[in-house]
Amino acid sequence: QCDLQGLWRNELGSNMTLSALDTAGTFSGSYHTAVAATNKQILVSPLQGVQQHPAAKGQPTFGFTVQWQFAGTAVPSTASRGSQRSPAHAGSGETLEPTWLLREEVPSRRDAWKATR
Repeated sequence: QCDLQGLWRNELGSNMTLSALDTAGTFSGSYHTAVAATNKQILVSPLQGVQQHPAAKGQPTFGFTVQWQFAGTAVPSTASRGSQRSPAHAGSGETLEPTWLLREEVPSRRDAWKATR
């Protein structure tokens, strides 16, 4: 059983708080990033996610999307993250192994290729 509920922190000082899974395997929460490519004030940002079915075998996988919120920004960017939860290493606690995709607004359709990092 994979229980994602609670507070998670990374080595850069970002943190996220996740709610308990509902019966459909979805969850919500908040993410506060400590790093950003902006000089605007970073706000706590909402997230929504889903975890694989609890009966699935192997290491649990899940994904979530964050709607980044920055002070004074009319159109926030969105990031999606796929992750796998790894067993605890001696003394290190549990680990999430993430992959991020960040999608930002671009000035024209011709620039769409550079909207995803």
